[in-house]
Amino acid sequence: MKRIALISCVKQKLPYKARAEDLYTSDLFRKHLAYAKQLAPDAIYILSAKYGLLPLDAEIEPYDQTLKTMSASQVRAWAQRVVEQLAQCADLRNDHFIILAGEAYYQPLIRYLRSYEIPFQGLPIGKRRHALSQALGTRTASR
Repeated sequence: MKRIALISCVKQKLPYKARAEDLYTSDLFRKHLAYAKQLAPDAIYILSAKYGLLPLDAEIEPYDQTLKTMSASQVRAWAQRVVEQLAQCADLRNDHFIILAGEAYYQPLIRYLRSYEIPFQGLPIGKRRHALSQALGTRTASR
């Protein structure tokens, strides 16, 4: 059984093409990524509204797209695409998924995953950042 971390994309991005792990610049994304790396999973992927499932080293262009503005059918199509991509690199029945994402990103996916956890589930962004800072042993950013 592998442990796989999934982190949702964020609105704040660099204005130019970059590796996926570098493109997203928000404090929340940076903390999710640091937390995921601290867990030392077998793999870390980003859940992108535009690209689906992204390895950290994928070179991508910036974009302005979110699941929150998509129709229900578009979200279902996105989830199906992500599940197909995940099935290429993970065992959906046996691997364990650690989901660091908001509800809009994990809700369409969890029915396809047998084993998962959602650390910080339900926490608003400010409290999530604080909890992540504590988990990482760092001070909370004053934003």
